[in-house]
Amino acid sequence: MASVASKLYSDDVSLLVLLLDTNPLFWDTTSTTFSQFLSHVLAFLNAVLGLNQLNQVVVIATGYSSCDYVYDSSLTSNVSSESRGARMPALFGSLLEKLEDFIGRDAELAEGDEHVDRIASSLLSGSLSMALCYIQRVFRSGHLHPQPRILCLQGSPDGPEQYVAVMNSIFSAQRLMVPIDSCYIGTQNSAFLQQASYITGGVHHAPKQLDGLFQFLTTIFATDLHTRGFVQLPKPVGVDFRASCFCHKKTIDMGYVCSVCLSIFCEHHKKCSTCGSVFGQSKLDAANASSSVNDRKRRAPDS
Repeated sequence: MASVASKLYSDDVSLLVLLLDTNPLFWDTTSTTFSQFLSHVLAFLNAVLGLNQLNQVVVIATGYSSCDYVYDSSLTSNVSSESRGARMPALFGSLLEKLEDFIGRDAELAEGDEHVDRIASSLLSGSLSMALCYIQRVFRSGHLHPQPRILCLQGSPDGPEQYVAVMNSIFSAQRLMVPIDSCYIGTQNSAFLQQASYITGGVHHAPKQLDGLFQFLTTIFATDLHTRGFVQLPKPVGVDFRASCFCHKKTIDMGYVCSVCLSIFCEHHKKCSTCGSVFGQSKLDAANASSSVNDRKRRAPDS
């Protein structure tokens, strides 16, 4: 069986899997409308496809409670270059039609959710899994394929309940040597996306203003993996490596880690809820006893 590297077209041919945040709970709270944001994204996709005729683009919509494929340029690979240029508006018209249908269905699911007021996060873990499954199918195909990479356009806050699923996807991408680029457009930075880009060797950027989003996308994320070795890209600064506890799904700075399955808890438990391992009490009791002795010494009056 031929290796993955031997089945590549060339170094400058890319397969871009774009994860597009369509969470209605996020876009209802921003000053920039989703239509304005989408105009920058469509221009960016057009630029990526125009850089090389062998480039491929896949768009996955990431909603509040669902995700789905809305565009795949490989389905139109048999179209000649002349007719492709003429049909480009029609192709994006099909993307907009599928995207509108998806947003409508996802908004209905969000309205019927009882816990919608907790965290208005999007289903990032699901879209990452779909992207990796698509890339894995490309790897296993017997045909030549471009170099894959994932780009997350995210604005919704992180969902701590998705921590395990997101980290599993990140480590799977690292094993497949698929970089995860991330462009966060929300008010608070995303710890998930920072860790994803740092671990997989991708690029993370959080633009302050969305008016020049197209410029950020083209100058930072349109470059292929081979060209990145010759350009200066944003470097990770202050990556947030905080984890989420398995018991309450909260982001914590310090906690307890199971030595068997590495599950993280914000409070001490007698038994691991993930693997069932029983935690010892000797060290905890010794620490409590030492703390009590020190407290008594501090409270004792001077003789």
